[in-house]
Parts: sequence; structure tokens; C-alpha cells
Amino acid sequence: VGSAIAASLAAAGIAGIGVCDHDPAVAEALAGRLRAHYPALAVATGSNDPAGYDVVVNATPLGMKDGDPLPMDVARIAPGTFVGEVVMKQEHTPFLRAALEKGCPIQVGTDMLFEQIPAYLEFFGFGTTTAEELRAVARLSY
Repeated sequence: VGSAIAASLAAAGIAGIGVCDHDPAVAEALAGRLRAHYPALAVATGSNDPAGYDVVVNATPLGMKDGDPLPMDVARIAPGTFVGEVVMKQEHTPFLRAALEKGCPIQVGTDMLFEQIPAYLEFFGFGTTTAEELRAVARLSY
């Protein structure tokens, strides 16, 4: 999930990105792929410190289980930083609730799914729809 998000952000033209994983080799491998495909992109690894970033995304499973630690130090996220989440077990994970309390705009995990479904449908040759149409008819229960 994190690789796809990082590649999408890089393709959108961001200037720099920080990549962190509990396994440093995984983060370094992703960083290497990003550098190879986007040579102008500044890629940092080794830290999960969100300070100084305009966009922060939790692409880990942290938040799926009660009692999970937060994926990063939310106190280091500036108010106004856009905070995204991939966990879909609950609409507002503890991470997103903490970001909201700081005044950050957020994107819930299910939004990622709504954005992906049209691409899946197209890839497999089915009719298409839009993320907005999906949101209008979805009945979510957390």
C-alpha cells in the first residue's frame, strides 16, 4: 500500500518524500525504486518523524487492533498538514482522531478504496463508475 501511495505522489510531481518502515530494508528498497523512476525526487529514509511534511500518510496496519501504538508522533505534525490513513476497520482511527484534534484535514481509509474500485473495474473489463458514485451508494458499517 505504501509503495503505491509513494509512487502516486511521485508521479503527481511532489518535490520530496520521506519513507519509513519497521524493516529498514523495505524502506530502502522502495526509496531505490522511487529514485530510479523519479530521479528529481528527494527521498529520505530512516525516520518516521512527520515534522515538516505537508502530507502524512499511515500506510501501516497500525490502528487495526485496539491498543495499537500510533504510527508516528502526532505532536510533531503541524496543524493544517493533510493526514491520510489506509486502515479501514473504523472511520476515524486513533491516529486520525489525534490529527483532527490538531486541526489537520484528513482522509479516512475507506476513501482509498472508493478511489481504487473504478481502476479495478476498468482493469478487469467491467463497466466503470466514479468514486463519487460509489460513495453515494455505499452503506458502511464500522
